[in-house]
Amino acid sequence: MKDKKGLAIKIIIPVLFLIVVVGIWAIKNSQKNLNSGDVVQSDFALHVTDKLDIDKLKLYGIPIVLNFSADYCIYCQRMEPILTELNAELQGKAIIKIIDLGKNPSLAEDYQISVLPTQIFFDENGEPFEPSDPEAIPMKLNFIRDSREHVFTIHEGALTKDQLLWALKEMGME
Repeated sequence: MKDKKGLAIKIIIPVLFLIVVVGIWAIKNSQKNLNSGDVVQSDFALHVTDKLDIDKLKLYGIPIVLNFSADYCIYCQRMEPILTELNAELQGKAIIKIIDLGKNPSLAEDYQISVLPTQIFFDENGEPFEPSDPEAIPMKLNFIRDSREHVFTIHEGALTKDQLLWALKEMGME
């Protein structure tokens, strides 16, 4: 009888130990997956509150629209529900960001913003958008003076949902 108890203890203790180790491993890995999901979620979040890593966003291989606005801007207020709707509908198909310069003026340092709202467009390859029909939506193509490198495509003023969808499709949105 003692031999059976000893054998049972020799089996049960390692099995319990193995269960505890596997449980701890599973919990730690589920936390890693949650944390990486948070990063992806923040990449697709509508409102920008910190310096934007545009190079990281370009790695997703989908069109990007950066909308520079402010709470005091009437046209910006009119566009916000459209941008909110498109951001929700197009998760994973396009990145749409609102950058509130009234709250975070330093976020415009890397861009040439002179009017609100202003949108900056990058196509699915991370390149500045070059519209096939320049008359469809009036845009400014900004170049580096010396090298003539195209760095930004900008639209100044409000856009409708249809205009934004047209631009997103032109930029490669599926």
